[in-house]
Parts: sequence; C-alpha cells; structure tokens
Amino acid sequence: MSAPPVIDIQDVHKRFGKTHAVRGVSLSIAAGEVFGFLGPNGAGKSTVVKMILGLVRPSSGRIQILGHPAGSLEARRQIGFLPETFRFHEWATATELLDFHARLAGLAVQQRRARITQMLDLVGLSDCAGDRLSTFSKGMSQRIGIAQALVADPTVVILDEPTSALDPIGRREVRDLIRDLRAQGTTVFLNSHLLSEVEQVCDHVAIIARGQVVASGQLSELLATRQIELRLGTGGEAALARLQDEFGPAVARDRRYLLRLSDESGVARLVQRLVETGVEVYGVRLRTDSLEDVFVRLAEADAP
Repeated sequence: MSAPPVIDIQDVHKRFGKTHAVRGVSLSIAAGEVFGFLGPNGAGKSTVVKMILGLVRPSSGRIQILGHPAGSLEARRQIGFLPETFRFHEWATATELLDFHARLAGLAVQQRRARITQMLDLVGLSDCAGDRLSTFSKGMSQRIGIAQALVADPTVVILDEPTSALDPIGRREVRDLIRDLRAQGTTVFLNSHLLSEVEQVCDHVAIIARGQVVASGQLSELLATRQIELRLGTGGEAALARLQDEFGPAVARDRRYLLRLSDESGVARLVQRLVETGVEVYGVRLRTDSLEDVFVRLAEADAP
C-alpha cells in the first residue's frame, strides 16, 4: 500500500471577482520527491503556491498537507518557504534572523543553536554569522533565505526561484542541496524559470497554463517524445503531407522538416516510406525534447 501524499490538491478553483485564476488543479506530491511546478507569468502558479501555504483560500476544492487542511497550524508547521521576492530585517545579523525564525517554529534554545550553526554552514555563510543583512550581496541574501526556509527542519520545503540571484557555482550548490534534502526524505516543491535547473533535479513536473495543469508526470515521461529533423530532396513536402495520417504533421523550416514521434521505431518506417515514394533523404537527425521544448509547446497551445 502506497504512502499518502505529502501535498494533496484536489480539483481546486480560485476566482478573484470575474477572473477565474485557477481552474480545477489536482496534484499529488509524494514524500521525498523533488516536484517542479512550472508555468508562464500569469498562469496561476503563484496563486496555487499561496493556497498551499494557506495565504489564500480556494474558492472550491481541497488542499491538504500531510492530511491537514492547508493554512491550519498543523499544516504550517510542516512547511518551510522561500518566496521569490523577500526582504528581511536589514538591521539583524544572519544569526539573529535564523534565531527569530527558529523561535517562531517553537525550537528550544539548544535546538536553535545547533540548527543555526548547521544552516549557516550548509549555505556557506558561517563566516558571516555576525554580519548585518544590510551588508549582504543579493546572492548572500538568497543563501540566508534558503537557510531560514530550512532552519525548522520542515517536512516540505517550497522554494520559489531559489537560484535566481546566484552565480553558476551558487546554482550548483543549491542543486546539490536539493538533492541532499531528497536523500533525507524532505519533499521539495520547486518553482523556477530556469528550466535547465528543473531538468537536473526534479523527479516529477507539472506545467500550468491559463489556470489549468496541461501536463503532469515523471520528468522522464514528459521528455519521452522524440523530434526528428529531415533534410529531403524535391517532392519531400508533398510526400510528408501524404504520410501525415501515419506519422503526424511536419513543420517546414529552412528546407528541413520537423516531426514528432512517440518512439524511435517510427524513424526507420518513415525513411522507408519516403524512399519508396522516390524522395531523396539527405539527412536524418533524432533528438529528445528538452524541458524547454515541452514547456513552450504546452504553454503556447491554444493560447489566445
């Protein structure tokens, strides 16, 4: 029997006046999973996150965190959160900030001291423990933000653009941190516009567009579609049009033709059909879609 989901979202809608911002979103996120939540600006992504946190109530539907209603004290105790845009008290030191958040979470004095030391070391700010936040660079502020999200040792960590202010080395360190959290059994809910980052760390991904989830599943499944690029001789476009019912539509681009195939076995069949029609095949290139390819295709589908 499988364990119940850590985050369970069932048929959630959210309306702001006449605006239907979220339309029937359902997601199930398992323990120890790194879940990527993607969507273009205005898709409803931030609204869903706010509802998980209990900052906004759904108009209908249900959200539970480890079986507790979103927004309840029991649910909030399970969550650490780093928003995309944040401002901490600049007069506080790094240690004072983490101590404040650890006290809010109810940690005892000895626990707080141990966790603060551990978190500062984790994000590479041990040497800045006594420095005021007003002196921190944007990258350092991002690191202390991650530390405050983790200081209470939450079951679920929601990270909104956690690498946006970091250099390549910092982004790699955050990726390693996310992997470590997964290894420890922590569930990570990750928002990021850096799709290459998501592709490297996430187990499951959901893409939201126009308030609806347009794709959700294991990352490997979402990237299973192959794209084939053909360079053909005279009559290639007409031949592909005749084969459309069997292989799907082709898109012409700079005397090349692009098709999407569900598996590699279709490549040999397609080339054989083209040769049988007398079309010369000068080049065949097969590649798997990137997450960016999938994201753009789904986000733009049926867009007004």
